[in-house]
Amino acid sequence: MYIDNENFEKWMEKLSKKLTEIGQDLKSLINTDNILDENEKLLDNQDLAFLLKVSYRTLQRYRAKNILPHFLIGRKVYYRASDIRAFVRENADFQTYKQFEKANQLENHL
Repeated sequence: MYIDNENFEKWMEKLSKKLTEIGQDLKSLINTDNILDENEKLLDNQDLAFLLKVSYRTLQRYRAKNILPHFLIGRKVYYRASDIRAFVRENADFQTYKQFEKANQLENHL
């Protein structure tokens, strides 16, 4: 198969962009042991949607309104378990929170 210079340059440009993106993702992971407590658990969208029994869109709305703390690693959204506990505590009445805590055993699993 023959590749002319123009196609080769396009492929190399795509490769360079992808490597840059991967490099940025790796930089975001450096020193994460200093950021997170060793007992801290992270949840992704799927985990949290299942836990809270809400849709991905609902989580997106909460993030957009800045009422649900989150962070990105690469393009993936993560949530700290301690932030989720605080979120539920602040946004649910006491009885609902206690039911949620009991059902999900927050103190032991998150």
